[in-house]
This record gives sequence, C-alpha cells and structure tokens, in this order.
Amino acid sequence: MNATDHAAMRRALSLAVDAGRAGDVPVGAVVTDASGVVIGEGRNLREVTHDPTAHAEVVALRQAAESIGSWNLQGCTLVVTLEPCVMCAGAVLQSRVSRLVFGAWDDKAGAAGSVYDVVRDRRLPYRAEVVAGVCEDEAAALLREFFDDRR
Repeated sequence: MNATDHAAMRRALSLAVDAGRAGDVPVGAVVTDASGVVIGEGRNLREVTHDPTAHAEVVALRQAAESIGSWNLQGCTLVVTLEPCVMCAGAVLQSRVSRLVFGAWDDKAGAAGSVYDVVRDRRLPYRAEVVAGVCEDEAAALLREFFDDRR
C-alpha cells in the first residue's frame, strides 16, 4: 500500500458512510489512474436505484470508464472498502484494472482471496494484483454497525 491507496481508501470509507445513511450496505469504492488521480468513485446504490448490479465497485468502474472514454482501465487501481463479490471481481477483470486494494474481507461472498479468488485465477486470461486489509478494522466496523442495527 502507498499514500495514494490510503487517501483513496479514506474517500471510499466516506462514500461507504454515505451509502449506509441512505439505507444501502456501507461499501464505497474509488478508481485512481496510474498517476494516482481519482477518475471514478461510487457507493452501493442497490436500494436507492433498485438495480442489483449497483454495487460500489461497478458504479466506480463505470464512472472511471466514462471519465477516460474507454472501458479499458489497465494501469488503474480500484480501492474498495469490502472484498469484491463474484460479480464485482468479474467487473475488475473485464475492465482490466491492474490493482485491487480492499479493506475488510468478506468471508461469505468474497471473490478476491477469501471464499473465491477470481481476480487472481490463473485459468483466466487476465489477473489483477491484490492488496488486502487496508483500513480493515474501520471498514469492518461500518459493516458490523450497519447489520447490527438491522437485527
């Protein structure tokens, strides 16, 4: 992890808080280009938009692609507060993001090293570098508080 990753994670955590306040699972994501400039960001919007694909990662990747005018995000980094699910791991690979940085592990549906390891699967034609556990305690606490309030 570097200073750019840490700054991006701070922003992703802020977006996660916004998602939780809006009634969505508190997950936030930021995409930075190779020089560390933020080119996309997103938060979970499933409840707000009624779109099952509106996970923070997908929202951020779409914004980043729009920002640079290309679906190909090679050289970019996706920073997200929670380990991506299978759908989002697929989006990471389809967008050609070079690096994935995440906070909390998802031991129920994670696809970047916990339950599955889609983003580094050697059988697939593209893989991403993974950096896990950045601000892990803070990201996990947001999720824990959100779900504790609903139980």
